[in-house]
Amino acid sequence: MTMAKRRAINIHTQSATLFVGHHVLCCEVDIIANFVISLHKAPNLSEVAERWRTLEHRGRPSFFQSWSWLGCLAQERFPHPMLLVAQKEGVDVGLGLFNLGSSRFAPRTLWLGETGQRAYDAMYVEHNGFLLADGFEDCLQDCLQDCLRAALPHRIVLSGVDDAHLNAARGCGGVVHMTGTQSAPFVDLAALPTGRDGVIENLGSSTRAQLRRSIRRYEQSGPLELARAHSVESAMAMFAELETLHQASWTARGKPGVFSNPVFRRFHTALIAEAFPRSEIEMLRISAGNRLIGCLYHFRHGGHVLSYQSGFAPAEPHDKPGLVCHLLAVDDARSRGAVRYDFLAGTNRTKMAFANSSVGLHWLDVVSPWSARGIIKRLGLRRQPP
Repeated sequence: MTMAKRRAINIHTQSATLFVGHHVLCCEVDIIANFVISLHKAPNLSEVAERWRTLEHRGRPSFFQSWSWLGCLAQERFPHPMLLVAQKEGVDVGLGLFNLGSSRFAPRTLWLGETGQRAYDAMYVEHNGFLLADGFEDCLQDCLQDCLRAALPHRIVLSGVDDAHLNAARGCGGVVHMTGTQSAPFVDLAALPTGRDGVIENLGSSTRAQLRRSIRRYEQSGPLELARAHSVESAMAMFAELETLHQASWTARGKPGVFSNPVFRRFHTALIAEAFPRSEIEMLRISAGNRLIGCLYHFRHGGHVLSYQSGFAPAEPHDKPGLVCHLLAVDDARSRGAVRYDFLAGTNRTKMAFANSSVGLHWLDVVSPWSARGIIKRLGLRRQPP
């Protein structure tokens, strides 16, 4: 039996035929004219890249759904790639790239947009999900149903997905186990007060006082300056400087820091080299005269600035390097026409000080209702293991 499956939908009979290898099964499905979904091996990732970038222009993907992110070190990160394709009248309207993971002690698993290997998934995907053309958002549930009905997986892992994916997972016929939910705060830049001081006026009175005091202290060393990388080489130099600051801060607290994982550094140097020329990477360096305050590593995509990583220089208690750096960065994003400054998943004081809105991101396991975990969950015999 092959690992490919196709569902052809007949608009007249209101039924569908499932082809699994040479075996044919019938089941009732929603009616979508000339709509076909398939799940198959994807050994040629170069062909996937071409299809993916074509579909990106017909949808509104996040940066984490773009080929810039997914395609970075793809041959390493997706050793067993599986591609879900949704087509209408022979044209791609939905794509999903999975890695197929399995071991003696774990069920066969489809990992959407990640590998299932800790070292490679330390990049921490967020705003994850299927890539869909505009107008086809409602096919999410069909895509998940087809994944579950395939003879291939016992488990689908959806990391960092939005409410639409959560609702689709709950309606696809599988058993959903939520492993986590996090708030992803952001600044809706259009909602900020107008004028030069719009960003700082959006903050609470205590935060404004801290910021103004910190700015006065930093300006004793010289005027505040936000410098931007204008080449791959200068972006790499700022990234190296950010790594030094980040690691020094984390190791001082007895923690390893993300750069202790060599794959993390290698992934992001490759990502910067590939995506910076397309203006999808932003490296910022904030200083006061000759005094370094910090460095910020951002993604830019679809009018959104995503604040992915940071490193701040050692500071006195009343200095607030994070607040100062993000104040200048948010103001810069607004002046350059961005619509959202996204702090990504997780909350801390700095994020919550600036944010005026947020979305929820979810981490899900979806299993077949007839798998061992699915049966246990449905019968309520005991709590499903994490």
